[in-house]
Amino acid sequence: RSNQYQGSLLRDSVQRYLQLPADQTVLILHAKVAQKSYGNEKRFFCPPPCVYLSGPGWKLKQEQIKARDVGEAGFRVCGYMGLDSMGSSLMETQKLSFEEQPDAKGFSCAKALYISDTDKRKHFRLVLKLFFSNGQEIGTFHSKLIKVISKPSQKKQSLKNTDLCISSGSKVSLFNRLRSQTVSTRYLSVEGGAFIASARQWAAFTLHLADERCSRSEFPLREGYIRYGSVVQLVCTATGVTLPPLIIRKVMKQYAMLDVDEPISQLHKCAFQFQGSDRMYLCLSTEKVIQFQASPCPKEANRELLNDGSCWTIISTETVEYTFSESLARIREPVSPVPLIAALQLTGGGDVAMLEVQGEYFHARLKVWFGDVEAETMYRSPKSLVCVVPDVSAFGSDWRWLRYPITVPLLLIRDDGLIYSSSFTFTYTPEQSCIPGQQVLSDVPQDSDKLLDSIHQEFTRTNFHLFMQT
Repeated sequence: RSNQYQGSLLRDSVQRYLQLPADQTVLILHAKVAQKSYGNEKRFFCPPPCVYLSGPGWKLKQEQIKARDVGEAGFRVCGYMGLDSMGSSLMETQKLSFEEQPDAKGFSCAKALYISDTDKRKHFRLVLKLFFSNGQEIGTFHSKLIKVISKPSQKKQSLKNTDLCISSGSKVSLFNRLRSQTVSTRYLSVEGGAFIASARQWAAFTLHLADERCSRSEFPLREGYIRYGSVVQLVCTATGVTLPPLIIRKVMKQYAMLDVDEPISQLHKCAFQFQGSDRMYLCLSTEKVIQFQASPCPKEANRELLNDGSCWTIISTETVEYTFSESLARIREPVSPVPLIAALQLTGGGDVAMLEVQGEYFHARLKVWFGDVEAETMYRSPKSLVCVVPDVSAFGSDWRWLRYPITVPLLLIRDDGLIYSSSFTFTYTPEQSCIPGQQVLSDVPQDSDKLLDSIHQEFTRTNFHLFMQT
């Protein structure tokens, strides 16, 4: 009875969450590669790793802490970020202080992180530890893998070495350094719906390869690796704001090379010429993004002279997002590890339909929920959970009368009530058909339930659909 009571309370909490989700999201943005430091010279990661905190759950949690603990110390979130080999000492990491932005998101970045030449690894991860300022630990969060390079490659890239190439549809960051001075670094960003050059924040842009034979209004996207001379489009991943079609050019000694056709590599210098324009290039002027007209080179027709503000450095970026909700559970232990769902795999049908949830950071304390219905869940590995798909009748609907698809959100819930939401859903689909050669009767026979049950059982052996008598 105690288990039933606890299960009922948990289901009530999940129903309240589904009606008014109070999520807490941690978003980590970072570059896909990092240049190694040598000797006493510290090559700080560029662009610097950034952390954004969003969702109504943060404010709700802080109000709970304030009500429980005297004072206002629980209002602030602070953190530490470092490399995953640095150990547990917080002295070896960089402290993060979050500031609230106009869109109510918390923001902070780690400007002084670097990897030493004594570290011989080819890849590493960033580790973020978050706390409330009253000392309560929120959790530990990891970035995606970062590849270590010694310096930008100067030789022509081969498509066999895809680690350093940039593919269409991937995310990139663009930054500019006047006279190669680190203190003058500005990042292409978006603010108030307009492109700006920011000294503090950077935006990730999806870089699309376009079909240059088509007009701007059509702009069909293509797959493949980006090469110099290609027509591309930059789309801000956060706002969707888009630049006009651009031709990407290789930059050598402040000249745009018009005849270079080779794959683009990480940390290469490049320029963006507006398609169809008279030598007009994307350029920055202090914080503004403007157009600059390049000068033709009289001796070499395949070159155009640029200014400093038109020369950009390009680098691939990664994003990892962790979402959880502890507003209803009153959790005191850390929320990590926060599971990440990457894919779903359905097998079987009918009463034996099984769903494999694939991803990262799974553990044995997790259960899969289909909306507010708990599924029988088996832990397979940190990358896999398997569960039995609940029958649609668990949602209060009889499969016989189902006339439209039912879509329910997929949740992972820890045994203490901590909710991890996801972007994945599961849909129950009715099969709308009648039996061939049989007349549809206005009066349903008395044994229709038995007939429908037998048809349903036979149908769901091979198809996970819900059968409906029309």
